[in-house]
Amino acid sequence: MQITEGKWRGLEAVADQTGVIRALAMDQRGSLRKAIAKEKGIEVSQVTDAMMSEFKVAVSRILTPYASAILLDPEWGLEAIRARHPGTGLLLAYEASGYDNTRPGRIPDLVEHWTVKKSLEHGADCIKLLLYYNPFEEARINEIKHAFVARIGAECAYHDVAFFLEFVGYDPAGGDEKGIEYARKKPEIVAGSMREFSKPDYHVDVLKVEIPVSLQYVKGSRSSRGDEHAYSREEALDHYRQAAEAAGKPFIYLSAGVSDQQFLESLQLALEAQVNFAGVLCGRATWKEGIPEYARGGLGALEDWLENRGVRNIQALNAVLSGARPWYAKYGGKDKIQKVSGR
Repeated sequence: MQITEGKWRGLEAVADQTGVIRALAMDQRGSLRKAIAKEKGIEVSQVTDAMMSEFKVAVSRILTPYASAILLDPEWGLEAIRARHPGTGLLLAYEASGYDNTRPGRIPDLVEHWTVKKSLEHGADCIKLLLYYNPFEEARINEIKHAFVARIGAECAYHDVAFFLEFVGYDPAGGDEKGIEYARKKPEIVAGSMREFSKPDYHVDVLKVEIPVSLQYVKGSRSSRGDEHAYSREEALDHYRQAAEAAGKPFIYLSAGVSDQQFLESLQLALEAQVNFAGVLCGRATWKEGIPEYARGGLGALEDWLENRGVRNIQALNAVLSGARPWYAKYGGKDKIQKVSGR
């Protein structure tokens, strides 16, 4: 297996000394504004740029001493870049928040007036793109998405920077994505997405993926609710393994906005299934409970919460990640990888 020197440097920068990616996600934009507005009891339009920036700065400053990297956005996250702990790697998001509501299929778009080159000028070690994707969506819609990702991959390859692709599944029919019917389809959606974007056409270096099961529908899980179950525990473990086998690239898990306890349980199942995941890019599960504190007490209250509960959350996550594998394990180890020049 070959990897360019620039992509290698980027992956090394966002991983810890063992090659595990313990990254903190703070690139939320639309969802963060809505959450702050809700807790403050104000209109979304009243959440100012200064509020968004100071929230991100606080998270970056207080939590990055415990992370190998942080994911930020170029809209409200640039100040937070400077606040991160020395030696912490940097990923920058490239997609615009949300998706095009005027067309079916959740078609993505990029941040206006932004490029991979600008991300590098701001110190990015890696580029991240979020894509809403379902391999069973209409072919004409997925063809648009495939071409979109391939173009970003080519741009990253041109600049010799590692490319992280995050894909989030959805129901094209508009069903309840938190319901049991979608939960039954989710393993195939996740595995199919991992298989597709492992293809060399996309120049993806790391897949940022959802947990392949909905934990609340795993029989016997601590997160289980009621008597409705989509899978037994052993079936859930098999879904983890099947998704991992579909990946031709290193992959890390995203928290998808669940609670810290639910995400930890999800990772414990991954370890029980003995899948070779390379870490996490975890956001709201770590810091979202600080939003009400910020709404009620301002920056000082948020900082107090982060220094206590936020730090404990990320330390608990790090403890679980002691069972993760280095990103290069997918290729058989460092000695199996040949570094080649890029541009």
